[in-house]
Amino acid sequence: ADGRADRGMNADADAATRIAHTASAASRLAHIAGAVRANPARAAERDLPYFEAAVALILRTTLAGEVELLFIKRAARDDDPWSGQIALPGGRHAAGDESLEATAVRETMEEVALDLRRDGTIVGALDELRPRTLVLPPVIVRPFVATVAGDAALEPSEEVAELFWAPLDVILDPASTRETEIVVRALRTRRAAIHYEGHVIWGMTERIINNLREIL
Repeated sequence: ADGRADRGMNADADAATRIAHTASAASRLAHIAGAVRANPARAAERDLPYFEAAVALILRTTLAGEVELLFIKRAARDDDPWSGQIALPGGRHAAGDESLEATAVRETMEEVALDLRRDGTIVGALDELRPRTLVLPPVIVRPFVATVAGDAALEPSEEVAELFWAPLDVILDPASTRETEIVVRALRTRRAAIHYEGHVIWGMTERIINNLREIL
């Protein structure tokens, strides 16, 4: 009888811990959403030539009380300037998209089979990016921040070689970022990059995360 009582008490304690963790994570997500809404996104200059694209920073909570961010590894393709890189779900604005937010929703659905409007909430946008290099096409990227349920199902498309969730606190920790030698199409360069479990997150994705860190 004492054993059963102890097991019952332990189960109650575990349940209470899970509830506390869930409440803490939900509070963190609410804080992030508030910070995003309180910082109006700055638009990039639209001098020609350029095309527009959108990406999604998708956040979820875990039973352990963590907030995690979704990343994808792009499939290796000769026609993709970001081939094989760690990225956020997203892509180029299409003629049928009524807005860049719609672009982020459509591309996320196409790449990881997640409907952000049905299964989540888009809370706002971050500053647009417009890299001006000889290597990249003239793109303007608008990042959107979204939240989804912790058990949201994902299915990578053929455009995605891998997907993974990473703890947001680890990704935002300045200790995770260091100058790193990057090799792109046989060209070597040194850039700030976020390191997480063997993944190297750099370029526009690193800059978008840095913007999120700044407003939090």
